[in-house]
Amino acid sequence: MPELSPLLTVDDVNRFLDTDFPELHAGGRVYGLTAVAPGEATMRLVPHAAHLRPGGTVSGPALFTLADVCAYATLIAHIGPVALAVTTNLNISFLRKPALGPLDCRCRILKLGRRLAVLTAEIAAPGDQNLVAHATATYSIPPGKK
Repeated sequence: MPELSPLLTVDDVNRFLDTDFPELHAGGRVYGLTAVAPGEATMRLVPHAAHLRPGGTVSGPALFTLADVCAYATLIAHIGPVALAVTTNLNISFLRKPALGPLDCRCRILKLGRRLAVLTAEIAAPGDQNLVAHATATYSIPPGKK
């Protein structure tokens, strides 16, 4: 696949998410894009009590949401602020119990077509190579938006 250049910066994407999806930060700012590069982006989750499960770990639904939001942010960073791009499929494998603390999700675009995009998401603690989850996501892009 040819190199994809991002159209939006980290600040552009975070502003778009803040404006169009304010529910992401209902309990305070917990999701934030930290990097955008050709064909990829990284987002950090700083979990709070609503993201935890008994035993002091980050819940599966919180990891799923991180993968989905990061994949969406990666896509819009490369196609522009398209609020109606929607998830059509997301598969996640939980690989190990994450420690309580921040988690980074790195998403890469595997395919960017006119109507569909396929991305991969890898979640790990900052600086740790051991993944806690891996996901693949497919997004539908509205006609005429790419």
